[in-house]
Amino acid sequence: MEREQNEARDWLEAELLDELDEDYELELEDAELSMKIREIYNARHRERVETLPRREYFSELLKLQAELIKMSYWVEQTGAKVLVIFEGRDSAGKGGAIKRISQRLNPRTCRVVALPKPSEREQSQWYFQRYVPHLPAGGEIVLFDRSWYNRAGVERVMGFASQDQVEEFFRDVPEFERMLVRSGIILVKYWLSITDEEQQMRFLMRIHDPMKQWKLSPMDLQSRIRWEQYTKAKEDMFERTSIPEAPWHIVQGNDKKRARLNLIRHFLSKIPYEDVPSESITLPDRVFDPEYDRQTLPDHLYVPKYY
Repeated sequence: MEREQNEARDWLEAELLDELDEDYELELEDAELSMKIREIYNARHRERVETLPRREYFSELLKLQAELIKMSYWVEQTGAKVLVIFEGRDSAGKGGAIKRISQRLNPRTCRVVALPKPSEREQSQWYFQRYVPHLPAGGEIVLFDRSWYNRAGVERVMGFASQDQVEEFFRDVPEFERMLVRSGIILVKYWLSITDEEQQMRFLMRIHDPMKQWKLSPMDLQSRIRWEQYTKAKEDMFERTSIPEAPWHIVQGNDKKRARLNLIRHFLSKIPYEDVPSESITLPDRVFDPEYDRQTLPDHLYVPKYY
């Protein structure tokens, strides 16, 4: 009996270490090369801002993710509809924050929407039309990695939308969001804010790190050139679209770890969730058929063991 208990404990410890390895994999976005670039940049341009110690960060993150799971159970059981919009400059950390929210949630309950540029057909539609099919149904949490606010930002600054289209958007979006809220959707809007220097440093990390170069697009490079135009567009957007029913929430994003923790904690505070009763789970005994003879499968069906 003692031997079986020891084996079970060893197995559980190994499983927990595997879970921790997955967390570390996510953190490898701040790989060694990127950290060296950050250190060089900090030394030349500014005082180094100390980030949270890794142990403290993981401890807080796991607590918040446990609360996210409780919240998701409440959403499922009550049929609540939750929509979270993530906006911000390129490299502000939207994707990283979204990953930490969705990481431990059931993908059938929590899904991420990141739409590509509109097709020719979509460009001829009502502007909000392509977003509507992705809105949450009852029991769903939907995280928008960029949203209809593209029209207030990149489309406006880069000239992809006319001034008339932009003005029409600003007239329509407050009422559109009021309609969503009246329909029962809990709508939360975040803007992840980083400084000019921080964005420049993150772009340099992307340029010099082969693991990150895919993140850098021609639009990203244009956003550096047009920093001030994006700033003016952002300020106009806040003034005209932060309404009582769906206000903007700005997250200071220079420190990615603090930004994620602050955002998740705030997000949880906006959802009126509570503990919901759940049935205890009992693992049934496996049924053995003495007449069953497991067949040996041919070798060519197996993936080669390279590792």
